[in-house]
Amino acid sequence: MKKIIALLLALVMVFALCACGDSKAPEETPAEAPADANAEGNGAKDLKVGFIFLHDENSTYDLNFINAAKSACAALGFTEDQFIFRTNIPEGQECYDAACELADAGCSIVFADSFGHEDFMIQAAKEFPEVQFCHSTGVKAHTEGLANYHNAFASIYQGRYLAGIAAGMKLNEMIEAGEFTAEEAKIGYVGAFTYAEVVSGYTSFFLGARSVCPTVTMDVTFTGSWYDETAEKEAANKLIENGCKLISQHADSMGAPTACETAGVPNVSYNGQHSRCL
Repeated sequence: MKKIIALLLALVMVFALCACGDSKAPEETPAEAPADANAEGNGAKDLKVGFIFLHDENSTYDLNFINAAKSACAALGFTEDQFIFRTNIPEGQECYDAACELADAGCSIVFADSFGHEDFMIQAAKEFPEVQFCHSTGVKAHTEGLANYHNAFASIYQGRYLAGIAAGMKLNEMIEAGEFTAEEAKIGYVGAFTYAEVVSGYTSFFLGARSVCPTVTMDVTFTGSWYDETAEKEAANKLIENGCKLISQHADSMGAPTACETAGVPNVSYNGQHSRCL
């Protein structure tokens, strides 16, 4: 059991770090494995891991997690028969079914990547106490009291603050170029849901922007979905029509960035390479 927990910690570390990177494909050379991850006798050869993803590679959010899972498994020296991917798993009973199927398939650890998966991962954890269940973006591990259920995620709001600073600097550049006045500096934000993660994210983004562009204001709109390219594009277009000079988002498709590209409006993107977006 101690060996499984040690491998779990190593896998979570690599998985979490890679998931916070950009969405390009992983390099051919595997990342360096954590210390002792591949040491002889640690049980890695007998370990099987399952991954549950809300969408597939078409979602930049899920693509980051998919690439992270591949990198983590490569770093630990796993063979292809030691990990199983389940894509396009909705935030409902389907998640519980997928988690149980992975446990029945011999997985010692099961990961899920979306907020709405949590209750169903907990349900599966109660049914399979010998399997470790790890849920990204969740909040209930500390209250459920299950030894085999865990939450893991980065402090995304910190990155949002830094992204906001970059956005504020871009606004200042546009103000200095005479594209609009300081009083007209307004940013728009396309959010998925009114969840704490989204709210803390756009709040941090705004505070970051305001730290360098004191006159900035922000409009926020919600789509009610993590992935709805049409709704995200329409939301961004509406924000642009209402005078927003720059757009960011917490939603998983390329709808908002596409709208910005068409309108010629700067975009601070989500779950992807940002260096070319401003």
